[in-house]
Amino acid sequence: MSTLNNTKVLSPKRNSTTCSSIEELAIEQLAYFQINPNSAYGETLKKAAIDIYTAQSDISKLQEITNDTVGKLDASEKVAYFNAKRFMSFQIAKVLETLQGPLKQTYQSLEQSDATLNAKGPMPLFNNIAALFSATPVIARTSTYDYSCTEWIDDAFNGKESIHHIYSRSLNPTSMALGTHMVHLEAGKYANEYTAWNFNSGMAAIDALLSNVLSYQDILIVSRNIYGGAYQLIEDFFAKKNKMDIQVVWFDGYTLEDFKPVMDNAKETYKDEIKNGKKIHVYIESPCNPHGYMLDVPAICKYSKQNGSMVMLDGTVATPFLIKPLQEEDEECRPDFLFHSYTKDITGSGNAIAGGIIGKNSLMFVPKGEKVDGINWDESLFWNVYYIKGAFLNADAAFEILSGMKTLNLRMTQKCVNTLVLAKFFNSNPEMSVICNAIENNENNAIMKKVSKYKLAAPLFTIDFEKAGVSDSAFKKFFDTLAPAFGFQVSLGQINTTLLCPAFTSHSELDQDALLKAGIYKTTMRISVGNENPKELIKHFIQSIKLMIDPEKPGFSDAFMPINDIDKLYEETYIEVQKQLIENGYLN
Repeated sequence: MSTLNNTKVLSPKRNSTTCSSIEELAIEQLAYFQINPNSAYGETLKKAAIDIYTAQSDISKLQEITNDTVGKLDASEKVAYFNAKRFMSFQIAKVLETLQGPLKQTYQSLEQSDATLNAKGPMPLFNNIAALFSATPVIARTSTYDYSCTEWIDDAFNGKESIHHIYSRSLNPTSMALGTHMVHLEAGKYANEYTAWNFNSGMAAIDALLSNVLSYQDILIVSRNIYGGAYQLIEDFFAKKNKMDIQVVWFDGYTLEDFKPVMDNAKETYKDEIKNGKKIHVYIESPCNPHGYMLDVPAICKYSKQNGSMVMLDGTVATPFLIKPLQEEDEECRPDFLFHSYTKDITGSGNAIAGGIIGKNSLMFVPKGEKVDGINWDESLFWNVYYIKGAFLNADAAFEILSGMKTLNLRMTQKCVNTLVLAKFFNSNPEMSVICNAIENNENNAIMKKVSKYKLAAPLFTIDFEKAGVSDSAFKKFFDTLAPAFGFQVSLGQINTTLLCPAFTSHSELDQDALLKAGIYKTTMRISVGNENPKELIKHFIQSIKLMIDPEKPGFSDAFMPINDIDKLYEETYIEVQKQLIENGYLN
């Protein structure tokens, strides 16, 4: 019966049929469209329908066998099995293309006026089949989709028919391709356990996630250094008493030892609220903005889950290159939700704004009316937020991101080299404060080496002139002369190196007390490292120091390592990074 149920999904009466065999399904299908089964046309159509129903049954069985055996196959068998199924995809497409001949001929025989033909345009089905095998994901520039019949579209509206995208506001093939690819990159061998939904900005993704997880007056533990926009959303919306009245608990530090007392104190402080059904949730960013510090995410996740708390991780700065939080063998060490602003390093070129969320399948989607892993359908992120809020990613932006991701590893590797070179150079001046965990004596260096896949720092760090006592006037003039070598852009993760002063830009939403707690001063500069020649950046930096800082602080520029030593520093750093990549499994 289960085999027949797998076959019934092809029927136009999939939910109401009482047929008990494939032949009965084929006869019923002809009757549904008022086709005489005894005519030459009807007999041929019936035979074709039986073949299609039978193929569906066999391929469903193939899916079951694959699920049971794929983990046991050796490498050569995986190659053989993949290519056998790949070729079958071409065969099925060829059958569909062959069907287009009689379909097109019948369509053209319908008596349609020029006005109707012009209004409808070409029938996409006639020309779209070859697009199945496009070497890059097809940009599906459509607002809506054709559907087949009433029972299929009814299933689609209930989330039970994946081939029926209803409206590009919710699902689009190009965006779905991006989501599938992100899950594969982030979750690896656990990819079949996860789903991703994409949004039209990183902030839209954060808003959707918080809206899905938080209930009125819940408690939210938040790591201190988070993106300024996220800080503003939490404090100025979710925490407002006339909005969600969320109780925010700020977490300073990076280790489990730092986090544990914060969780324990929150449970004690809000024990009455917890008794009344309120929950503690955890929102963390690692590597953090603006300093690039990393948190011991596996340990924090495990302790949070042991205390019944859900963990949301902003992995924007990490990208799927530096850290793989969803590939921890111990599931308790993984965040419940991982989200990204694709706008940054994942796209890399600064030509798309988007964001995405990845979570366990049941957290992300459950068909209407069903319950999976204790999660009711209307609690899943898709129905609770994604489907109704409208912040969906369009096909063109999804395509730009997919295109940019092809060079992610190359870009990130070079950025890691440049980060080490720049950080070490700046750190050579004892009057400069360099907040970068790539530096060996940095307080976050050990955590970075523990959680970073290749033991490499993120291409984001800060420097400041507080120790040197540089005046506001001299600092501002110095900063304003750093262009054009450094880009003056408020985003991060671009192909070029960009600078900003967080206190006046990305984190300007924080009040003075919050800025100081976050280690952000008036002279703090966030450096988002790009792919330029770092020696040229350093030369320009020194010229600006000589021009604007030296008159106030004589000899300041002389305290840096000699510019002639940069070549050797770069060579040593480049070799060091390549070695770390190989030693930590880059080629595996």
